[in-house]
Amino acid sequence: MLYHLLEYIAQICPDCPGGNLHKFISFRAGMAMIISLIISLLFGGHIIKFLKALQIGETVRDLGLAGQKEKEGTPTMGGIIIIMAILIPFLLMADLLNMYSLVMILVTTWMGIIGFTDDYIKVFKKNKDGLAGKFKILGQVVLGLIVGVVMFHSDDIRIRMDYEVAENCEYVTTVQQPENEDLNKTDVKAALTNVPFLKDHELDYSIFLKPFVEDPVKRQKWAWIIFIPMVILIVTAVSNAANLTDGIDGLATGVSSIIGATLGILAYVSSNAITADYLNIMHLPGAQELVIFSACLLGACIGFFWYNSFPAQIFMGDTGSLTIGGIIAAVAILIRMEWLIPILCGIFVSENLSVMIQVSYFKYTRKKYGEGRRIFKMSPLHHHYQKLGMHESKIVSRFLIIGVLLAVLTLISLKFR
Repeated sequence: MLYHLLEYIAQICPDCPGGNLHKFISFRAGMAMIISLIISLLFGGHIIKFLKALQIGETVRDLGLAGQKEKEGTPTMGGIIIIMAILIPFLLMADLLNMYSLVMILVTTWMGIIGFTDDYIKVFKKNKDGLAGKFKILGQVVLGLIVGVVMFHSDDIRIRMDYEVAENCEYVTTVQQPENEDLNKTDVKAALTNVPFLKDHELDYSIFLKPFVEDPVKRQKWAWIIFIPMVILIVTAVSNAANLTDGIDGLATGVSSIIGATLGILAYVSSNAITADYLNIMHLPGAQELVIFSACLLGACIGFFWYNSFPAQIFMGDTGSLTIGGIIAAVAILIRMEWLIPILCGIFVSENLSVMIQVSYFKYTRKKYGEGRRIFKMSPLHHHYQKLGMHESKIVSRFLIIGVLLAVLTLISLKFR
């Protein structure tokens, strides 16, 4: 909104001081992050008081963890703060006519509704199970389907490459020749993504159909059979993994801050013609709005961390964790960096895997030996360290250090080929 107002002012008064500031991504991203921080810090305390007045407190199951029962009654559903601190500055500073912007607004709202419904059932209906798992999965699958379809079919989401390269590629369809730009460039539609650590860094999803479809044009048409299920899988997996990570004070918030900052950098280099060419990654015109969104996510998570760090004054609940996971997955997919998720979201992945391994091994040993055995003292992984006697603030600190290392590894993978 503010972006469009500044754009209008610049048109009617081109000589006004600072009239072109809205054109600079650094300015809009910086302002978005500041506004996001102010909203989360300023309104966070008031929302905590409001939730306490409504007696919207966490019900804690006794798992035998140190300091666990002290958390009983701590306000939950704090993800409302995060969603406000993301959407309000984004609506102010982003180009709302941009398809990337519209997709991210949809993702945030959609996942926020699913998470809020789950928390509402737990808190107000006194049902500890919350929203039935099948409905959560259904909501995530439908969202992944929408994101995949929009990416695959919308001409506003495209890749810019050398015209000669596009002409000689069997897996692209030329969309348009950009006006008033380098005539050697053209915008194309293709089911392409970046692959880390490989010299041949582009993966064409339609290649998986080669044994079944010989014609490259037809393969590209049917690439959605591979691409859309992949999007659905990533959205579902990352949102649930973020949910599992939100088990001790400040862990999911801190890790998400690191991931959000890294995604912002990746979005910037992908949307900038010079850096994309230098790093030999796909140039995505229009993806600069994802830099603004990542700045909002970073500001919201840091602001929420003020209240969520040990000892937590509020928990984000599924309202926050499912939304953050969906956002991270969607941004990574939109900038065509989804194959970096196992590295960048390594903390989320390890938490998810620890649960899968624990459950699978328990079922296997129960069937084989008549009693279930465990690999970890408790899952997800952070509870394992709690059982070993490590204080949760130390667990969070060490996980965040690992998160920073994974973020750096993610960034250097752009050149380490």
